Amino acid sequence: MTFPIYDDNLYLLHMTNDLEKASQEPPTNSVNALIAGNVEKIPPSSVVKQLAIALEKGKKFSSMKDLLASSTASSPIRDRAERSISVVKSLVLRGKDERVTPELGDDDQFTFLIHSLFDSEGHFLSRKNATGLEGSAATAFSRDIHGAPPESFVAKLSEVIGYFRSLKKMALFWCRIVAELRRTWSEEEHICGIPLDGMPDLDCCLLYQQLQVINSCISRKRRRLVAIESLDSASSNSRESASTNDTATLSPKLYARLGTGELVQRLGADRQSDDLVMLETGEPIYFPITQEGPLLTDDLIKETEEFVLQTGSVGAGCSHLLSDMQAFKAANPGCILEDFVRWHSPPDWTEADESIEGDDFFDGTDASSRGLLSKRMQKEGNLWLHLWKTAKPIPAVKQAPLFDEDLAVEGTLDILEYIPPFELFKQLFVSLLGVGFVVAEGTLSVDENFSKLFYECKDFVVHACQGSINEKVQDLCQVYETVESMLLNPEEVLKALKQQPEGGSPTENESRRRFIRIPGLSLGGKERPWRNPELKDGQDPEEKTPRTGRVIASFFRRKSFWFSRNTPKGCASPPNGSVSRSEVSWLVT
Repeated sequence: MTFPIYDDNLYLLHMTNDLEKASQEPPTNSVNALIAGNVEKIPPSSVVKQLAIALEKGKKFSSMKDLLASSTASSPIRDRAERSISVVKSLVLRGKDERVTPELGDDDQFTFLIHSLFDSEGHFLSRKNATGLEGSAATAFSRDIHGAPPESFVAKLSEVIGYFRSLKKMALFWCRIVAELRRTWSEEEHICGIPLDGMPDLDCCLLYQQLQVINSCISRKRRRLVAIESLDSASSNSRESASTNDTATLSPKLYARLGTGELVQRLGADRQSDDLVMLETGEPIYFPITQEGPLLTDDLIKETEEFVLQTGSVGAGCSHLLSDMQAFKAANPGCILEDFVRWHSPPDWTEADESIEGDDFFDGTDASSRGLLSKRMQKEGNLWLHLWKTAKPIPAVKQAPLFDEDLAVEGTLDILEYIPPFELFKQLFVSLLGVGFVVAEGTLSVDENFSKLFYECKDFVVHACQGSINEKVQDLCQVYETVESMLLNPEEVLKALKQQPEGGSPTENESRRRFIRIPGLSLGGKERPWRNPELKDGQDPEEKTPRTGRVIASFFRRKSFWFSRNTPKGCASPPNGSVSRSEVSWLVT
């Protein structure tokens, strides 16, 4: 059965009327309320709607700067209602009065809100006690809809921007946010509400990933400075110890003895291997401190994937392999290629007392008494042999960086400054939806009917946000209104549930429950039916569409492991598991 689809302009007009009424009431849902510290139990539906309409209006502009240059101080909700003659007339009359009244206090408001958002204490707009959920349970839903964690900087920013009643103020505030991000980066201050370190979370929205990159780059720069100071200090202490000619007191972590008996300082050594010693000198092998891999967000992964598939180039992998070789040589003076292979790619080495099977290894005529390299390692023109000959003993902190933090962050900030409004408001809209649903789930009534309705709404939002939300924004707003009413007017919701007509197909019943008419709900007595999210032919509704670019992301996180057949000893396995041999056969030759 096909449900009637109500006119979008009528729906927007009702949304306009609701916000106009709200603007005439005491400012409980205004920016001033945020400044006063009045945090609603759940982000108001009017704030979610404001982001939704800003999202639609944002399609007309190429960037936030373009929006700022072209926008006026009129509300995006009013802009969308211009098709109604009566609304246009009222806007003209009201707009004249507003244009002659200067906007006072905007700068003070912005300053306070920015200070609150960047406050390291993180108390602003905090709902930790309201959610009743902790850890992964509180972020699972936000990740399912590709939003941001509910207590994150992005989630709080979404709510603040949604409180502004004009596109101009939204754009102005965003420009101030980017300027503040530039300041925190220049002063190496972390962004609160964002993980301090680690790889970007590809299940969260792109904005959250980009802020993760900024924080991680700050942490890496601090870590590198500490490592350089530590290396310089160790070198100074080593020279003092060597000057005493008391070789018995010298630490094996600081020095390695060559075959000639000469002591050479180790540089950039991390920790000693449990069972590996250098084949020619018998000195213990130390794991080197290596350079960290690139920080790739969703958009960069897609660009890299296209580049690799089009050109077949893996030059970055060669750079990582050479870097690891140089770090290994610095930490293990007197080492040879076989030592590096035993640490970096154990399957490419067989000890002399182990049986040799298959055709991957040469027979005894070419075998060393100590063990054997694999056939591919001894093949003429092998990349490992070439790189090993060119590698110099240089610790990771003294090498040219493989990933330029300054360049990465400056590029990220430029992207944020010129981000298309549609992309920004879409991420903020979805993130704010996530906050509301997490709060609702944490304070959900134990009533069976009540709980069932909530989870039906939740399932709808998850399915709607897994694809394009362009055609589902209004439905998502209506579902959110229903959830808001469940929290603020639970008795009315339960009453409306009991009054629902029985009969009809399961799909009809489910849709009616999701869009039930609650007294006070702003639809003018009309119910907006649910449009089922579009699925591919034959696709199971419960089956999630796999995210793209995960294979390439795994490659980059493996760093120079691309060129090995196994994770090096002492290193953790890649987070996304190993890549199939067919996928990387062209990478390991």
